[in-house]
Amino acid sequence: MEPPKHLIVGLGNPGAAYETTRHNLGFMVIDDIADVYSVSVTEKQRDLWVGCGRIQHCKTVLAKPMAFMNRSGPPVLLLLDKLGLKLEEMLVVHDDIDLAFGRIKIKEKGGHGGHRGITSLMDALGSGDFPRLRMGIGRPDPDMDVSDHVLGRFTSEETAQLGRIIQMGREAAVTVLCKGTKEGMNRFNRKTQNLT
Repeated sequence: MEPPKHLIVGLGNPGAAYETTRHNLGFMVIDDIADVYSVSVTEKQRDLWVGCGRIQHCKTVLAKPMAFMNRSGPPVLLLLDKLGLKLEEMLVVHDDIDLAFGRIKIKEKGGHGGHRGITSLMDALGSGDFPRLRMGIGRPDPDMDVSDHVLGRFTSEETAQLGRIIQMGREAAVTVLCKGTKEGMNRFNRKTQNLT
């Protein structure tokens, strides 16, 4: 059987209480990719839900860590080792408060930027040398705690745009997968969803 060539990991928190929160935008993009490309992300492996399928011409594993955001790293490390994939063959999709809502940005590697899921991954993997797709959720109002913002639900105005933003995230992830991070960066890093 042909081994998978890529892994896409979406970050989020497990459970119905977190399902529609800003911090789960990575899960939402994974679910959209799975739906469009008919990949069933229903196999339980330790603290992960995983599924394997073909996305365009690439055999790919989709994964959602179920160990809560700040413990995402160890199960992802085990999965990478099991698949025999390198760090650069993994794309991590996550929310980002440093990008305005409706904006996405692809990076080839980098630091954690205060994101607990990325911090956990870097601690477990011993490196930040993996591509990531940052999905903007914007910063909270000055009088709101950051945790309350990321664990809160989208406003009605944001919800009206959310489907298109998730679609744009899926298109960006598939571009990185099939054409490489540089092509993805060229196509999507200046692109903003029209929120008017």
